[in-house]
Amino acid sequence: MQDQPTPSEVIGAVAQFLKTVVAAETTGAVSFQARVAANALEMMRRELDLAPAEDAAEHDRLKALLGRDGSLLALNAELSRRIAAGEMDLTTPGLSDHLWATTLAKLAVDQPTYAAYRAELAQRAGAEGSRET
Repeated sequence: MQDQPTPSEVIGAVAQFLKTVVAAETTGAVSFQARVAANALEMMRRELDLAPAEDAAEHDRLKALLGRDGSLLALNAELSRRIAAGEMDLTTPGLSDHLWATTLAKLAVDQPTYAAYRAELAQRAGAEGSRET
């Protein structure tokens, strides 16, 4: 659909209202709950914006890693089964990279300001920059 505003924009506007108006003009539990609600909405906005591409990338990595096709849910279940059975571990080519990429994608939605996440992104950006020169 091409309607404006987008769902992401609506969610962002409501979150901003909760933070700047409701939380700012109330105190105690109401102010706290407004901030919690705003944070939840912001997380859902990031999910809407980031999940489709990240899910597709994760799906592609899993198909390559496992050598088979299936739904994202089924492939994650198969990966978990193989790891639990000892059929795959961190010495398996591509597994560590997949786990890092998946973790970073989840943090981009859940905790994008988390210090360790930001540090890892900066480190990876620096490593990519040094490979390009």
